[in-house]
Amino acid sequence: MITVHKAKSIIDQYLTQLNSEVILINESSKRIIYHDLKAPFPSPRFDNSAMDGFAVRSVDTIGASKEDPVSLKVIGISSAGIPSNLTLNPGECIQCMTGATIPNGADAVLMVEHTSGFSDNDSVLIFLETHPGKHIRKKGEEVQKGDPLISKGTRITPSEIGTLASFGFRKFSVVKKPQIAIFGTGDELIEPGEPIDKGQVYNSNLYIFADLVKKIGGDVTIKKVVKDNKDSLNSFLSKALKTSDVIISSGGISMGRFDYVRDVFIELGVKEHFWKVAQKPGKPLFFGTENDTLIFGLPGNPISAYIAFMEWVWPVLESMMGIPISKPITGFLTESFPREKYKYRYLFGQTWFENEKLFCKPSEKTGSHMLSSSLSANCILGSDHGENPLQPGDKININVLPWKHIR
Repeated sequence: MITVHKAKSIIDQYLTQLNSEVILINESSKRIIYHDLKAPFPSPRFDNSAMDGFAVRSVDTIGASKEDPVSLKVIGISSAGIPSNLTLNPGECIQCMTGATIPNGADAVLMVEHTSGFSDNDSVLIFLETHPGKHIRKKGEEVQKGDPLISKGTRITPSEIGTLASFGFRKFSVVKKPQIAIFGTGDELIEPGEPIDKGQVYNSNLYIFADLVKKIGGDVTIKKVVKDNKDSLNSFLSKALKTSDVIISSGGISMGRFDYVRDVFIELGVKEHFWKVAQKPGKPLFFGTENDTLIFGLPGNPISAYIAFMEWVWPVLESMMGIPISKPITGFLTESFPREKYKYRYLFGQTWFENEKLFCKPSEKTGSHMLSSSLSANCILGSDHGENPLQPGDKININVLPWKHIR
């Protein structure tokens, strides 16, 4: 049995980033940018109007007011996509719409509300004095050509999609989705919706795993409950090892009479790096490799499996996808936390801000089979081993669940 720190350092030695693939922008939601993207041109690309109004020479508006308006000659129109090629001379202006190119000779835009309005007349009355640069979006004021636009490791959201589209990116490179096989073992497992008999339990772990894989951005390529016999396991794992970047099992790695998963892994050539970790829950935790495939054998108890996925598999997938790895934060306990004498201890919990400090408390239900303890949780609390429980006011590590929020 090895420490949590030692086990994680072993895993780190086998982490590599997945390759890239080029996809179209309309397929890119929630994908991960593979490399830094730079602006191919400045934004705005040209000086343009921020308002509907008149492009003027600001000097021509000096002293203008409603009581004493200035009259300017209207010589044309500049609209978005249809710029004017005229040049302003003293005493002239051009109707200029939002987004339109600023005509030559103009140094300001006067809002239409401060004039006698748009019309077909040859002149317009100006009711407000303006100054150079007013209501003009300057070329490159947002982004200069070559500026960093979106960093590698960024998950694409509507903000990134909109920005990429505005800079003309129709396709670009993203990290390939990790191909993940998940399986559970146990003759007692049945699927939700099926009639349940004595001694049977509903399969929940694979549904948790599948949703977590989806949340982080991977593809579940195989999802199956495998019978508790070596032939079934051998058949399943032989296929999974050929097609998967990561294999995750639930159950079958402990010391039970029918726990064959570890044996079959080894028979198929998987190199075992560790099998037991000094932690609670989840002491039986297998990690192995076969070529470039990473294999995790997680416990079968639901809470043990859930926490093990978040603490061990989730950061591995982040690393493989080039996502900045989530780091624990620290907060102050409001209730005691049960520590283990020789093991690292994890529990689901709640964390919140109060008076500009971060507080937390563990879930009331602590059994490794009590899946309902995760319902109100927004984090996983973790503490190194110790003789006595942590007390209210003590600090503790907090791993906020990525899809939850701190209130």
